[in-house]
Parts: sequence; C-alpha cells; structure tokens
Amino acid sequence: MSFTIALSGINAASTDLNTISNNIANANSTGFKESRAEFGDFFQNAAYNLQTDATGGGVGTERIAQQFTQGAITNTSNPLDLAISGEGFFTMKDNGSLVYTRNGAFTTDSNGFVVSATGQRLQVYPPVAGTDNFSTGTLTDLQLSTAPNPPSATTNIVAGVNLPANATAPTDATFSPTDTNSYSQTTSTTIYDSLGAAHTSSLYFVAGATAGSWTVHTVVDGSEVGTGTALTFGSSGQLTAPAGGKVALSFTPTDGAAPVSATLDLSTSTQYGNTFAVNSLTPNGYATGQLSGVAVDSHGVLSARYTNGQTTVLGQVAMANFANPQGLQQLGNATWAQTFASGSAIPGAAGASDFGTLQSGALESSNVDLTQQLVSMMNAQRNYQANSQVISTDDQLMQTILHLQ
Repeated sequence: MSFTIALSGINAASTDLNTISNNIANANSTGFKESRAEFGDFFQNAAYNLQTDATGGGVGTERIAQQFTQGAITNTSNPLDLAISGEGFFTMKDNGSLVYTRNGAFTTDSNGFVVSATGQRLQVYPPVAGTDNFSTGTLTDLQLSTAPNPPSATTNIVAGVNLPANATAPTDATFSPTDTNSYSQTTSTTIYDSLGAAHTSSLYFVAGATAGSWTVHTVVDGSEVGTGTALTFGSSGQLTAPAGGKVALSFTPTDGAAPVSATLDLSTSTQYGNTFAVNSLTPNGYATGQLSGVAVDSHGVLSARYTNGQTTVLGQVAMANFANPQGLQQLGNATWAQTFASGSAIPGAAGASDFGTLQSGALESSNVDLTQQLVSMMNAQRNYQANSQVISTDDQLMQTILHLQ
C-alpha cells in the first residue's frame, strides 16, 4: 500500500514540476496566464473513512487551475499593439471559430486584415452609419484599407475679418488683383473642387468713399469670381449688409471637376479701430488622403487617420468575458476556447461594466512571477525526493522480510 501511496506522491510532484516548468518557459510570452497544479487526497476504500485508524490512499491531481491575474503593461511603438487593463478578452476568429486571447500583439496581413501572429482575425463591432453608435450584435473582421480617402468639395468659407474704420478709398478706382493701389486689404486660403484639386481663393477688400462701406472681391486662381459684393457696417462696427453676411460664389474648375458652389460667410466680420485682422478663415472641403495611421482609444474605438486630416471610424474592438474564466480550454499561443465549464461568452466593450480599458501602443506581459515559481519548484523537488525516500524505505523493509525467511 505504501508503495502505491508514495508513487501517487511522485506523480503529483511530477505534475507540479511540469506545470511550473511551463510557467517558467512562458515567463516572457505576451498575454500568457500562469497555471497552478491543485491536489487532493483520496482513499482507496470509502468505508475506511469511518475508522479512526484509516489511512489515505495517496494524492491525486484535481485540476490545473489557470490564474487570470493582471500582467504588467509594457509600452511599445506599434499603435496596433493593444493591452487590456482589467477584465476581458479580445475576440478572434480562427477559421470560422471564435477564440479568445489576452495577447494584443496585432499586425496586418497581405489583405489588410488585423491579425494575431498565428493569423487569427481581430473582431470588431461595425459602426452604424450616420450615428456615433456601433452594432454590438454583429461581429466583423477588422480590415485596414489602403484605398484613398475621397475628396470633398468646398461648400462654405467662414471668414471673420476686422476692417479698419479709418480706411480710405484706394487711389485706383478700377479693381485688379495685380494692382495694389486698387484694393485696401487682402487675405487668402485654399479651397478644393470635387476631384480634390486645391485652388487658391483670395479675398480683396476695397474701402468705399462713404464711411462703413466696403466691397469684397473673390479671386480664385487669379480669376475674379463675380463682380464684387458691397459690404455695409453700422455705427457699432457690426456687418449690416448683405443680409446674414452671406455671399454666394460659383466657379467652374478647368480640371474637369464639377462646378464649385460655395457660400462666403462674413457674418462675424467687424469694422473696428484702425487695424486689419483675420480672426478666422476656415473653408470646409479637403483633398484626397492616404492612410497615415490608426488610433485606438481606451474604449476600443478604432479610427483610421488620413493625410488630408480626416479620420474614419472603423469599428469598436469586440471583447468577451466569462462567468468562470478558469473553465476555458487552453489552445496554445495564449488563446482559449469557450467550454461548458466556462459558460457562454459575455460580449461587451472596453470600459463597460465588467470590462477593462484598452491601451494602444502597449502589451500585457505574462503574469508569471519567476521568484515565486522558483520557490515552488524547490518545494516540488522536495516532495518528489520525500516520496522517493518512502519507496526506498519500503524496499528496505521488504528486503528485511525476505531475509527473515
């Protein structure tokens, strides 16, 4: 009997050493979660439990329990590296099946899909068009497109200027953008047509002979648009005409783009003091843009940034949690699969209830404490040696009995 008991102790110590060695081997594996061997005693015959002199039948391995404690967060230079601070798992698609991981070391494949090192695709909730919401009931592969961001033609130019109240009419009565004596002040900005081509739009302000009267001329690429619009300022310095301070502009580009119809908004312009100032000059519209980077906020919202200054929301990182994470099935490569013991995946998003936040440009390190593992390894070694000594003692006793015969 003692041989069998000691042998069960040796097997248990061996299992403990295997678990510890696996933890140590993965001390630097991103997103790895250490395991702990848990043991329990057992009796060969349950009836012996009622006897005061009954002895146990040895030890057995009850389970290898995974420890989902938080690993240290390490900063990286890759914006697609994501670290979870708190509860939850990334949701990945592996050949049609959903798996879960804490390893946020993501990159893109040849088709632009965001994938793990083993090719599993990161899942996101797609954005709902026209809103700031996401379709949390739908999972989709996250794909970064290299297609350019389409241009948008300028439709509005907000120009808030201050014109000097003491200005006098120019010496040359006929306006010309090439004649500095035919206008009082000027400023320029860039506008765009439907093909994304940039055009220089200049505003020329000509003081009138009557106090508070001005004329604004708009010149695009050297050619005047229209014939000028009269501006009138009241005694308080506020613009009183045209109504609402709006001026309609229209021109046809020579590059084949659609005609540009825009509104020049001068409603915030004033006539104060003796200094010309441009307080705001903001046209809408933009040129074609190329993908320049990706940003991920703490709630997992992913946005593509383009060289034209625009951003496009691609989706929100889909996360999952479980009633019993220790019941998940380990698949290797720091991934797990749902089981009956773990319960069904509970979907969610970073920052929501029961879910941690995300940090872009960072990775979660293994939660293995090497010092603790080394101490546990020494204890397992001592247990192995002690049980081996029991077998050696039993052998000596058997030898003694044989010699008595």
